[in-house]
Amino acid sequence: MSHYELLHEDEHLLVVVKPAGLLSIPDRFGNKDSLLGLLERDFGKVFVVHRLDRETSGILCFARSEAAHRHLSMQFEHHTADKYYFALLDGVLHHDEGEIDKPIGEHPGTPGKMTVTNSGKPSLTFYRVAERFKRFTLAEALIKTGRTHQIRVHFQSIGYPLAIDALYGRRAAFLLSEIKGKTYKSGKFSEEERPLMSRTSLHAARLRIDHPASNERLEFKSELPKDFAAVLNQLRKWGG
Repeated sequence: MSHYELLHEDEHLLVVVKPAGLLSIPDRFGNKDSLLGLLERDFGKVFVVHRLDRETSGILCFARSEAAHRHLSMQFEHHTADKYYFALLDGVLHHDEGEIDKPIGEHPGTPGKMTVTNSGKPSLTFYRVAERFKRFTLAEALIKTGRTHQIRVHFQSIGYPLAIDALYGRRAAFLLSEIKGKTYKSGKFSEEERPLMSRTSLHAARLRIDHPASNERLEFKSELPKDFAAVLNQLRKWGG
């Protein structure tokens, strides 16, 4: 059974951290196990404001009344809510900061995949480099729109896909041998090397919103999960 972390709870609002691998809401394939399901089990009726991809970890807020839902949804629609992510990217990003302003729509050939296309919806991502390694970059991204797979598609479109991304990147898992290179010898009897991380290298780390009742500006933070932190520790050690 998956567990979420509760960051904030009041009669209007829930703010939680979703683990990687858990759906935000039940999907169209009939998978019922979702964060929404867990929250409704624990708190009764809740309303979805925004969501994260299944393999992405991090902060989500949910409303507990229709009025709060309207209030929060407007913040996301009018881009006054700030959603900050940490993204580990393939390659060494050449600019210290920048913006990606490219429309995103459905991929014509692959169901469930998105792409940059003129017929897509306007999409805006701001980024800055948090840390550089030999062949990877940790970037902080602030998204002003909430398109499906936005960060994944935008970084891929400028030549720096997420370091781990089965759909848009070059690998579905991160192996220590990849950064240690020839110096790395796995144990004599070990069957196969176990990946340090085997999900999208993206974490929703900070969320800033106005409280739906008091209008007070709130900020929530979530530390990097163990798998993500382990990859960064090894990159600092071997690939810094």
